Amino acid sequence: MNVPQDLRYTSEHEWVRVLDGGARVRVGITDFAQDALGDVVYVDLPALGTEVAATEAVGELESTKSVSEMYAPVSGTIVAVNEALAEQPQLLNEDPYGDGWLCEIEVSDADQIGAMMDAAAYSAMTEG
Repeated sequence: MNVPQDLRYTSEHEWVRVLDGGARVRVGITDFAQDALGDVVYVDLPALGTEVAATEAVGELESTKSVSEMYAPVSGTIVAVNEALAEQPQLLNEDPYGDGWLCEIEVSDADQIGAMMDAAAYSAMTEG
């Protein structure tokens, strides 16, 4: 399983990549999550400008196996969404840490990022 060292992780299997010195994060699902979901066929992303709270459901991922909620890993405002997923939801399976990103959040509390798991802690959780 691929767990990039430069990302932070949630227990709900989302990752964040810190952008702009911590003012903004890019969010996606982990390799573990996309594998568990199976083939993703539809992605419902939050609208631009939506205010989100950490751990709040903000969208849905539909696969051939199930429908799963997507959670905000940090509090803030949705400032970008990956519009390519509307036509190519399989990007979540093919490249979960690259072209398969979900959204970007302008962070309202940067301390939330530091409270997330690092790669070692996330790996231990998923292997345990």
